[in-house]
Formats: sequence, structure tokens, C-alpha cells
Amino acid sequence: MTDVVVVESPAKAKTINKYLGSDYHVLASFGHVRDLPAKDGSVRPEEDFAMDWSSEDRGEKQVREIAQALKAGHSKRLYLATDPDREGEAISWHVRQMLEDKRALKGVEVHRITFNEITKRAIQHAIENPRELDVPLIDAYLARRALDYLVGFTLSPVLWRKLPGSRSAGRVQSVALRLITDREAEIEVFKPREYWTIEAAFRTPAGAPFTARLTHLEGKKLDQFDLADEASAHRAKALVEGGSYTVSAVEKKRVRRNPPPPFTTSTLQQESSRKLGFGAQATMRLAQQLYEGVDIGGETVGLITYMRTDGVQMSREAISAIRDHVKDEFGDNYLPAAPREYSSKAKNAQEAHEAVRPTDVGRTPQEVARYLNPEQRRLYDLVWKRAVASQMQSAEMDQTAVDIDDAAGKARLRATGQVIAFDGYLKLYREDIDDAKLAADDENRTLPPLQEGEQPKRGDVAASQHFTQPPPRYTEASLVKKMEELGIGRPSTYASILQTLQDRDYVRLEQRRFVPEDRGRLVTAFLVSFFERYVDTGFTAALEEKLDDISGGRAEWRQVMHEFWDQFRTAVDATKDLKISDVIDELDEDLGPHFFPQRGDGADPRGCPRCQQEGRTGGRLGLRLGRTGAFIGCSNYPECRYTRPLAVPGAEGDAAEGEGSDRGLGTDPTTQQEVSLRRGPYGLYVQLGEPGVDEKGKPTKPRRASLPRGMDPDTLTLERAIALLNMPRIVGAHPETGEEITANLGRFGPYLKMGALSQSLQPGDDVLSIGMNRAMELLANAKPRGIALGAHPKDGAPVEVKRGRFGPFAQHGQTVASLPRGTEMESFTLDQAVALLAEKGKVLAPKKGAGNRKTASAKAKKPVAADAEAAPKAPARAKAAAKPKAAAAKKPAAKATTAKASTAKATPAKAAKPAARAKRSV
Repeated sequence: MTDVVVVESPAKAKTINKYLGSDYHVLASFGHVRDLPAKDGSVRPEEDFAMDWSSEDRGEKQVREIAQALKAGHSKRLYLATDPDREGEAISWHVRQMLEDKRALKGVEVHRITFNEITKRAIQHAIENPRELDVPLIDAYLARRALDYLVGFTLSPVLWRKLPGSRSAGRVQSVALRLITDREAEIEVFKPREYWTIEAAFRTPAGAPFTARLTHLEGKKLDQFDLADEASAHRAKALVEGGSYTVSAVEKKRVRRNPPPPFTTSTLQQESSRKLGFGAQATMRLAQQLYEGVDIGGETVGLITYMRTDGVQMSREAISAIRDHVKDEFGDNYLPAAPREYSSKAKNAQEAHEAVRPTDVGRTPQEVARYLNPEQRRLYDLVWKRAVASQMQSAEMDQTAVDIDDAAGKARLRATGQVIAFDGYLKLYREDIDDAKLAADDENRTLPPLQEGEQPKRGDVAASQHFTQPPPRYTEASLVKKMEELGIGRPSTYASILQTLQDRDYVRLEQRRFVPEDRGRLVTAFLVSFFERYVDTGFTAALEEKLDDISGGRAEWRQVMHEFWDQFRTAVDATKDLKISDVIDELDEDLGPHFFPQRGDGADPRGCPRCQQEGRTGGRLGLRLGRTGAFIGCSNYPECRYTRPLAVPGAEGDAAEGEGSDRGLGTDPTTQQEVSLRRGPYGLYVQLGEPGVDEKGKPTKPRRASLPRGMDPDTLTLERAIALLNMPRIVGAHPETGEEITANLGRFGPYLKMGALSQSLQPGDDVLSIGMNRAMELLANAKPRGIALGAHPKDGAPVEVKRGRFGPFAQHGQTVASLPRGTEMESFTLDQAVALLAEKGKVLAPKKGAGNRKTASAKAKKPVAADAEAAPKAPARAKAAAKPKAAAAKKPAAKATTAKASTAKATPAKAAKPAARAKRSV
């Protein structure tokens, strides 16, 4: 007789089974086993927010295996051991509900167990101390799931109808997007302000040099902008140069700097971004690997505790072990008299879990380095040092400030210095600074010994010009920090929110900073204009507090949903009679300064260049809307067909009836054909010649090439257009391998290719002029699309792992299977691939030919949903053709509500409505 334990991932299942032994059978749920089905009405506010659930083949398969294991092992107990957070609690609840529907729990005790680390001690302690499912936590999950579903699938269709070309609007995603676009607007209206500073070089009577800055002038303390121009700065400089100086005051004090607390999810993402350059998604993927365990000497060992947490406390055992390590490694001077206790300052923090820390402080980064890949090693080093440093002695600094007055009392200068008197925790860890030498230089700005009454000798005096800087664009780290401070979203969702914004083409990363795309600015402007309450940071944070009250048992989830939904539905209904022209006028006024910035020559920034060129009057540029999205057009249409695309791919619209905006560029000297710039349904392109017919009378298409993203159509020359038409372009031959490197335009933009390697160009790289040095630098980081693993043991056919659009996958003939989340294809083995293909492989459908056109054309269109914190994507074709009503009726699908299970009614074939799919962020 064996008991059954259910975890989320197969990696954990394998490790935990070793710890528990043969009396237990550990199975994986592979994440969520069911979700809200892909149809309208999955959440029904009019029925007190009743919810329907459905499971796909994978979820059904996993639950069926759990039920079979319970029966085969004559199990008396089922332990639900999914992750110790809200999503983990929800997965356990779903598993139990589905097993009850299958009548698989008769005579079986169901227990919920959690553990913060995957170690033998923690697993055994959890088995010995089970609990019931946390109902308030499940209610909080239901509320969030219903909330995100209703917001996304109610607001996004409004967005699609009123602002064609836009994607979706999610509850937290939209607020994060507003933060980015508001910051960009601040930068655009920022006007630099000039100011000057005066510094003088001095030498002590003993000849030691130091520098001092002017702080008082003619008895007045200088503010930042008191020296506002060059004239005032040179007057101050002359006054300083004419004085003789005496040290009037020497101030010394010792300050203490305390260590930072161990990592939470958000601080780990922030510090990993700053120090290691890892994005939030990459950080969470690596942390998941370290948490689930790595092979150390033939044993799978979890190296860090659970990585989704906003708590900063550590267990007593962990603190004691760390203090012992500090004492043994660094000595008594580095150990504080009492353990350090930390509490979170983040808004809405829920300290239900420990901070992210090493499971065993004795496994130092040096000891485990050989078992980790370079990225895992760097992240583990960061986590380990931060946790150990948090229990070390404070650093002590000796700070010195010296005031130097001239004899006439007209000027005072100040020199400052700082010396580390005791390094304390800085011996091991420096927050935000990864280069110890730079940190030491910065923290040891020494001053020579100075005494009051000494008369240092003045040297050169320098006047330096400065300008105030605009607020910086958000990095992943600073945006996560801002969202946490405001109480928006939850740490476990930040990574997926930031990725969703990029996937929707709402923002892009440039030099690791977020820049809003025009599409993102349009969506934000629309939401602020017509749904401001729901993209307000204060409202979103207050709603998060209510959701936290639900998880804490202080509020009833349906009541919270009713309060939100009644007002939200009213706001949506108010837009039903809203005309698209009203929307465009509102957005044109709101975003006018962005799309039409002031020109240096004083001319009207909205003046139409083509009307001016052709002598027409009244041509005014403004925001227009075509079938495929927004664009800039002229008010003199149709006489003037000038249009200009927005700076987002696919958002370029056609003027009025959708006709293109053609412009001749000249004649190709080789073919003597006309080269022109044109606009099509998918954006701007250049064309050589016109359509014609060949010798057999068959129509021929002219050669065409799309304009790469970022290429200005107004400055496009004939030479560059011909170069685009002649792509691919040979960059050169690799100096070591001799392989030819080419630059070309592809479906997803410009890229480089060398043999089996390809690499997309980065923003700022020009596909028409990129050279060998830059090409080799980019290709050095390129990864092959596929890796051959070897021959399949059954038929000898090749088995490969490939890099696909939705992640890496294994392939054997026409059978494919996605690699488990977080798995690196470079480390995947043939045995793993064969086992994965046997368990989860699916056969690729044959390509449809002419005989299938009728079936293909009958496919329904349906919007594809986004993840839990985002709204659905814009409509995409359904994966399967709609089935006739009679066929659907033969196979009724079971559905369960939150209150009870009921039988789903068969529905006639029709276009499916928006759907949502919850995804765990990694």
C-alpha cells in the first residue's frame, strides 16, 4: 500500500520520491490541470460569478494517472504538495475537484502539505504536519481569475472596436504600461536647465593635494541654480581666485551602514537585473531551477528556498546556521551580538514565506560551482552572499567635512572625504555594485590631515557647466520596484507582465530600458481618456488590498467582485455610442505633442509636406485610422494622399479607402525600371517596376522589399531602395571558418545568417551597412535552431531538439513534444528526448492541400486569451474547424462550477468568443 503525493513539476517529483522512499508514489500535475474554457460565459456575474472549468488532454491525462495510482496502490492518503503560494493552492484545489468528479477519493484522506525548500528534512516535516486546503487563499485565486477574465474579455473588445490595430487591455498590464508612457511623456516635455559649479585645487602646508567645492558666495549659501550661466560662474571663479584661505572648521563623524535584508522575489529580480543583466523572466527561470534542484554528486539537491515570496524573514535554523558560518569564516568581529530581524516595507506585503535564501549555507558558491551552468552559478552566488551578509555586522565609515573660508569672508568652499573604518558586511556583499574596486574607490575618498587655522595653498580654479537631466526611462529593475512600492500586481506576476507588454508590441527594450511604442501610447491614451479609473495606480492598489483581504479571510470574494463589476460594467456600457471619430479626435489632441513636436525652424509641425511641395493650402496632418490601425494622414484627402506610419510594425494605416501612398524614387540603372515607395496592408515597401505578363501570358509580380523597422520613409533614397530590393547582402567571409555571412530581411525583421546560425539585428543596426566586426559580434551569441541528438532506438531515425516560436521542442519524424519549462535545449539528452516523445509526443498534422480548402475556409475565428494578469490577444484563427451541432451533441463536455458540477450543453457551430488561459509565471 502506497500513499500518493502530487507536486507541480516532474523534476520535483523525481527528487521528492527519492526522499520519501517506496512507501510513496510522487506524481506531477505539470502546473494547472484545468482552466476557464475558451468561450463566452465562463464567468457569469449574473449568477453570482459562477465559473465553468474545463481541462485539456494534458490535464485530464495527469489527473487520470493520479486516480490510477490511488487505485493501484490501494492508497489511504493523498498529499497535495503543490507550490506554497496562491497558484499552488489553486492547483491542489483543482486536482481534488477533478478527482472527486471521477469518484477516485472514496476512502482516501486528502491532505495539503507545503515546504519552502526541497530538502529531505523539509519534505519529511511537511508529511508529518499536513493541513487542510486554505479556503480563503482559494477564494482569492477565484476572485483574481474572475477579475482578470472579465476585465480582459470585456475591455479588450471595446479596444478592438474603437481603436483598430490595438491588441488587448489587461488589468495590471495596462497600469504598468501607463507608468512607462507617463515617464516617456515627462522626458519629452523636459527642458534642461543650466547650472555651474566652482571647484578649486588646494595643497596642505605639507604639500598633500585635495579639492574643494564653492558652497557660499558673499555670505549666501549657494543653491543649485544660483550660478545659472557662464557670466555668473566666471564672476564667482574670479572671486575665488582672488582670495586667501584658512581652514575654518573640521567635522568628523562615524556612521554605520546596515546590511540589506535577504531577497524577496522583486528585490531578487531588481538586483539580478542591475548586477547580472538578467531579465525578470530569465531570473525566475534560473531561480526555479535552483529551487527544484541540481545534480550534485549523483543526488538532486534543491539549492535555494521557494522564489515566489515577499517575506524577508528567515527560519531560526537558517539564521543560526548562517551566524555559525559567519563566525567560522570571518571571525567574531563580523558577527552582531544578536540575530538580525527584518520586516518588509513593501506595500501590501504578505510575509507568508521565508525570504529567498540558500537551503544549506555550507554549500558555498565555490563548492557547488562545478555543478552549475554559468548563469545558475552567478545567480546562486548572488542569493548566497545576500543571505549571509544580512546576518553580518554593520559597516562603519569615518566621514570628514572641511570648510575653507577666504580672509574677506566672501567665499567658502567645502571638501569631503570618507574612509571605511570597518568593512563589516561589505567584506562579502555590496548592494547595487558588482565591481569591488570601483566600490572601494568610491567609499574611500580620503582627505589629507587638516587642522583648524591651517592655510592651504590654492591652485587652479575650474568653472564647470552642467544641465539637469530628465527622469530616466524605467529598467526592468526600476519598474518592478515602482510597481511594488505602489502595491500594483504581485511579485510572482511581474515577470509575465513585463513580457506581455513586449509581446504585444506596446513597449520595447533599448539599452535595457523600456521605450513605449506608438501602439502602446495610443492604447494608454484611449484607456486614460475613457477608462481612467481602471488604469489609475491608486485604484489598482486599493483593489489589490481587497484581494489580499480575501486571502486573509477578512472579505468575501463575491462581494468584492460585485462592488467592482457593477461600476466597471457601467463604464463599458457608456462607450457603446462612442464614435471612432470621437476617439481619434481625443487621441489626436492628447498625443499631438508626441506625433508633431515643435520644429526648429518655427514652421507648423502639422503642416503637410506634400501639400506644401505641390502648392496646396490647408493641408494639416492628424491622426487617422485605417483598417489595420492608426497612421498620420493629411486633411486634404483625397486630393492629397500623403500618409506617414506610426513607429510600430503593422500599425500603419491606409488613407481613407485603404489606397496606398505611392512615391517615385527614380530609375534603377540596371533594369531601367521605376523604383517606388508604396504602402500596402502590412506597411511600407519598395517596388521595382509594375505588374506585367510573361511570354506565355501569365501574370508576373514585380520585385518588392519591406522597409525595415525604424527606417524613415521620408528620407529614403533611390540607392537604399535598390539595396533593399537586392537583398540578401553579402557582408563577408568569416576569417576562421571561411563561411559566408549575409544580411537579409525576414518575417520578423532584419537578420544575419552564417551556415546554420542566424541572429536578429539589434535596434540601431542597419541591415544595409552592417560590417564584419559587428556581424561577428552578433553571431557570437547566436544559437543554432536545431541540435541533432542521435538516432531513435526503435527505428534509427534522427531525433533533434529545435528552437520554435513557442520555445524549444523535441522532434522525431512527424512527432513533436515541447521541452519542460525552463529546460535548456543545449543540455537535453537523447534519452530524455525519447522518453518525452513517448509520453507527450503529438503527431504534426499534414499540410492542407487544395482538397481541404473548403474545410479550411470554414474555420471559425476567435480571440486568443492572455495570461492571468493580461487581457486576450487580438482575434486569431481557431485551431480547429467548427463542428456541426449534431456532432457536438454526441460528445458532451463535463463542466464544474465553483459550487457544483454540471453537464455542459452542446452548442451549435459558430465563431468562438474571447477565451483566457492562466499561465504560471516562471
